[in-house]
Amino acid sequence: MTSQNRACCGNGVGRSNGTPDLVVIGAGSAGFSAVITAAELGAQVTLVGHGTIGGTCVNVGCVPSKTLIRATEALHQARAASRFAGIHARSSLQDWRALIAQKDELVAGLRQAKYIDILPAYNNVAYIEGPARLSDDGVAIDGSLLRPGKIIITTGSAPAMPSIPGIDTIPYLTSTTVMELEALPESMLVIGGGYIGCELAQMLARAGAKVTLVTRRHLLPEAEPEIGEALTGYFRDEGITVRGGLAYRNIRRTERGVALSIEVDGREETLEAETVLVATGRRPNIQAMGLEEAGIALLPNGGIEVDDRMRTSKPGVYAAGDVTGCDQFVYMAAYGAKIAAENALNGDGRRYDATAMPSVVFTDPQVASVGLTEAEARERGLAVKTSALPLEYVPRALAARDTRGLIKLVAEVETDRLLGAHILAPEGSDSIQTAALAIKQGLTVRDLADMIFPYLTTVEGLKLAAQTFEKDVSKLSCCAG
Repeated sequence: MTSQNRACCGNGVGRSNGTPDLVVIGAGSAGFSAVITAAELGAQVTLVGHGTIGGTCVNVGCVPSKTLIRATEALHQARAASRFAGIHARSSLQDWRALIAQKDELVAGLRQAKYIDILPAYNNVAYIEGPARLSDDGVAIDGSLLRPGKIIITTGSAPAMPSIPGIDTIPYLTSTTVMELEALPESMLVIGGGYIGCELAQMLARAGAKVTLVTRRHLLPEAEPEIGEALTGYFRDEGITVRGGLAYRNIRRTERGVALSIEVDGREETLEAETVLVATGRRPNIQAMGLEEAGIALLPNGGIEVDDRMRTSKPGVYAAGDVTGCDQFVYMAAYGAKIAAENALNGDGRRYDATAMPSVVFTDPQVASVGLTEAEARERGLAVKTSALPLEYVPRALAARDTRGLIKLVAEVETDRLLGAHILAPEGSDSIQTAALAIKQGLTVRDLADMIFPYLTTVEGLKLAAQTFEKDVSKLSCCAG
């Protein structure tokens, strides 16, 4: 082995023939979840990493984006303080580079503490650095060959590029490189209305950039339409230009930056800005791994196809996390990888279940969802009923003088069972887990309405939304019912 791919922790030796029980390809959140699970089960494991250890979440995803989002939220809260009588506050971003440096310090600290420093704690784990490729004999890494008992692929994802003519001829930012900007641009086009585009567009606008967000459909197309429509209005209130329902004609470089030609209702327009951020989703990292040659089936979106045991189409090979092309959240990556490791070592007894998977979009207000949307439930042939409660009926929102948002519940008519909960609220992320537990346990909306909730909390809105199925909550006193 070369110095670049030698094992840094443990000896990587497992079974009597000198090979590991398990090789995990990919050293991000999913990979570490698989490795820790397997190590705790007593297996000899080799983890193969390529690039910065820790993967997307800690390095260029969740951690850096959310700290910058929280920072610019502080700016906004000061500017919005006048909603309380007698309060006037000012805020300004004085040093963008200092903010980025603080973010980098946090990222480096968490990467060290939660990834690099963890490996030596397991003497049955070896780490090898280098690009991995599957072969008939095992896993090839820079000329070396490992012949493990089982393999788990956890190589994650990267920003996906849209099919816009000219996109390859201009300098553009992605969700990764925007976190590294040395200076904040005066104006920016954000292409993509999904959760990444929405989060970053609002963060950049609050930092001081003039932002235009464009999307082929509308904001958060997978969410309840009421939520996407309301969020669009809140963005516009903050000065963000939102253009939806359009087609991209081409994009080109100009003397002042970039120009995007769009078509709306048969008319062509040109939108200009200093720079452009491409936020049109993510693609699984499967390049140069020899997957198809190894007989591993892929999905149309490029993800590795797996069954509910996390097995690929090749016996002995499993996959988990973003590389599967579905449920691209760090906690689902860790969950799936844990199942993959247990099944690889103990006989495929565990199933992957995303029925009660919560999701959060860290805009302000936050978008938090779990379970089925109304449209998804109807597509499954279910007879459903819904309730939609504006936040103006939630005492917490009234006390905070911030009634932006709503809560929508989806329930089955026949059984009254809660099927989905969708929250748009400044503190929505901290409330969704209650709904997730309700769905996981098969509770009805009557069960939810009868539960005791603490007063003056956002989560109390779930109770009020459940009561809305049978009552007019505007005629209830505080805490009644």
